[in-house]
Amino acid sequence: MGAAQRPVRSRLRDRFAASDPGLLRLAAGSRTAGSIALTLAVLGALRVPVTHLVAGAIASMAATFAIREKQRSQQAVTLALGLPVALVSVSLGALLNPLVVAGDVFFVVLIFCAVYSRRFGDRGNALGLIGFQLYFMSLFVGATASALPGLYGVIAVAFGSSALVRFVIVYETPAGVLQRLREAFRVRLAQLVTAQLELLDAGPDEVEKVVEAVRLGTARLHDTAMMIQSRLADGTSDEAVARLVQRRIADAEIAAERLGLLLLNARSAERTDTLTLHLPGASVPSSGRLPVRDEATETLRRDLAALAMLVLRPVGEGGGTALAHVRNRLLGYRDEENLPPASPAVQDVFRGIGETARAVMGLRIALDGPQDESDDAPATVRSREELDAESAAIEGAEEAEREEQVPTGWRRPTTRAAVQVAVGSSLAIVGGEFLSSQRWYWAVLTCWIVFINTSSTGEILVKGYRRLVGTVLGVVAGIVLAGLVGPHTWTALALVLLFVFAMFYTAPLSYTLMSFFVTAALGLLYTLLHRYSAAVLVLRVEETALGAACGIIAAALVLPVHTHGRTNELLGRVLERLTDVTAVAVEQLSGGPAGDLLDRARELDQALGDLRAATQPLTHPITPLRARRNTAQYVVALLETCAYHARSLAATAELLPTHPSIAADPRLRQACARITRNIETIRAHVAEESATAEVERGPSIASLLEPDGAPGVPRFGRITDRVLRHLQRLDEAVVGLARPLPARVPNRRRGGAGAGPRPVTAVRSRWAGRWLRRCPAAPRSPGAGRGCSPRSRSGAPGRRRSPRR
Repeated sequence: MGAAQRPVRSRLRDRFAASDPGLLRLAAGSRTAGSIALTLAVLGALRVPVTHLVAGAIASMAATFAIREKQRSQQAVTLALGLPVALVSVSLGALLNPLVVAGDVFFVVLIFCAVYSRRFGDRGNALGLIGFQLYFMSLFVGATASALPGLYGVIAVAFGSSALVRFVIVYETPAGVLQRLREAFRVRLAQLVTAQLELLDAGPDEVEKVVEAVRLGTARLHDTAMMIQSRLADGTSDEAVARLVQRRIADAEIAAERLGLLLLNARSAERTDTLTLHLPGASVPSSGRLPVRDEATETLRRDLAALAMLVLRPVGEGGGTALAHVRNRLLGYRDEENLPPASPAVQDVFRGIGETARAVMGLRIALDGPQDESDDAPATVRSREELDAESAAIEGAEEAEREEQVPTGWRRPTTRAAVQVAVGSSLAIVGGEFLSSQRWYWAVLTCWIVFINTSSTGEILVKGYRRLVGTVLGVVAGIVLAGLVGPHTWTALALVLLFVFAMFYTAPLSYTLMSFFVTAALGLLYTLLHRYSAAVLVLRVEETALGAACGIIAAALVLPVHTHGRTNELLGRVLERLTDVTAVAVEQLSGGPAGDLLDRARELDQALGDLRAATQPLTHPITPLRARRNTAQYVVALLETCAYHARSLAATAELLPTHPSIAADPRLRQACARITRNIETIRAHVAEESATAEVERGPSIASLLEPDGAPGVPRFGRITDRVLRHLQRLDEAVVGLARPLPARVPNRRRGGAGAGPRPVTAVRSRWAGRWLRRCPAAPRSPGAGRGCSPRSRSGAPGRRRSPRR
């Protein structure tokens, strides 16, 4: 009822904040469109010709979107340096435009320098972009030496308008962005809890759809956590505050994901694998317990709704003692005596609700400061004391510095990309001249763009394809709009502003949409310049296709970075980070020295995000290599599963110095040895195909620890049991990871003590890369689908196989 009574405005604001975390896309679109609008207003008041209006719009856009630094002082310095760079670039463009050979040679040199400048950080990247875009602008408007004085004034107005919009009108600070990201995290956390509540009541026909919503909500929450991580250093007052917020965000994320797994276990007749929440299309285990209508599950439904309300409306923002009572009840589930009578699986869900409520309270204290404690119950007081002790330990911790080896020479990514794009641009200039001696630069622009934020030949191929599709659709829209707008200058400029806003607002979501809006805007600009015709827009498609092809050829032949080589490199990095986090966490849980687990866990997440981006060419819907696509999705999902368990171990290890119910257990060190050894074995096989070591299989993790209690007494405490479950599932996931990768897994007889998961057959794919070679088939079980279809019971994807009897 409390959630339903929230004002409509608040609910709409929360929904919008969740769809655009930090309002980063809205700010980027508003900043660029506002800068162009202000530039056009000033130039229009000065009654400059249409050519100068178009030049001002392009210069303003370049001066705005090129700057990516987070600190305002750094942005101001880069913008000030960008103005002379822009003036020099447009001057050279105007002077060299009549000299065909000299102009083309200089353009290639400029492109090389602009790409190579990325090695100098955000400022070097921004200055390179400004230099390239302003040279392109001089070609687009046909700048001449006599027109340079007027263009200088236009560029000065554009940069001044960009500065005014950036620093005054669309005012944005690192602290403000971080605050909005926190709000987005809060709303996405509430949305995930709401989806988990729907999972509790979903029937057999709805459960897969609801699980997909939970899976999406979990991924969106993790993405927001990573965005907050990237902004902590600039958006917080000191390092201690940043580490505290980082810890609380990680706690809330882990608790919410664990709650989803506990709910799946509660409603299933068999154990749910963590892979279910990470593999798209994975089937959920058959239902056998929930949904039912008894007192315990009714209480569970009520408390899940209360948890979502607690996330959205914390104590101190309305609700008074009612919300304090809800918070106290949820935190009480952390004590065994407060659990309602129910099956062990349902009681685990109540425990998960209690841990999530504790994480939410810790997050609120870290973000909003101390809260009213007058209505605290004993369980709440105990949770506050634990959080205070953890905060003190975090503030006193020192961050460990770890150096990484940076590639040099031709192995440096910026050097390789600069050479590739220079070669590709040379090809595009030659080919573009054959298509059109007037508009050959469109091919060069496409070749340039497909290399931005790409690291392998496959990524360039996918980006080129998306740009071509967006351009074709944009040409159709441009033809229609040009016919409707006709000679109406300001109507066309207004539509250009709208398309520019849409271009930057949709850029992080879809490169195809961004290309569509760019091409539609260009059609209107050609109309303003009186150069519009259907043949011009068709030529735009041809030049785009040529530029994309030249970029792909250069990437494939000049210092190539093949997709399988890039994924191998990133996979090795993920495995290295996984070993690091797991080993340090278990060492700390075993009584060893404390390590810097927060940063290690986020480095693992970052490495996994890079791998996920690098596998996009393999998982793209248009790829004809279906088996390879499914295997790539399966491997990434398994790695995400491993990362979840490693994060959970790290979070538990961080509690060790302050939590009264957690004690070090030296036996865990023995249990972890096999896991880290297996990860290193897989890593060795990925790095070198000739490696001969085998992945070790053996008894379950729990059986490796000797019993230390009397008969009938539980061997482990609840926290130790949780650690063992994470280690056991991590062990199973690592063994499962070895099967689609080139690592040998010894066969074991079914049954028997510690047999572990059933053997999974690996099918070699003819077209797979080095590490994406095998398609694991699903273990057969009664009623389960055969083979490794995406709909198989284990969620293992791949090609269907005929059943064997």
